[in-house]
Amino acid sequence: MSTLTIRLPEDKHLRLRKLAEHRSMSINKLMEELATISITEFDAETRFLARAKRGSVKKGLALLDKLDAAFSK
Repeated sequence: MSTLTIRLPEDKHLRLRKLAEHRSMSINKLMEELATISITEFDAETRFLARAKRGSVKKGLALLDKLDAAFSK
């Protein structure tokens, strides 16, 4: 496990501390959770963009039309 030192404005640190307390966890665990969420979002966006480059606009729009039709019933 690595150690990371970050600099935050005092007000942001206080708000993070209160959020961690509200969730009954340490600030360390909260930061780990937030980092995991951010990495997951980044990975999903990266995969989406890579697949979009290989895909077809026409097929993508057709798929969205199918989804729209399925959910508008």
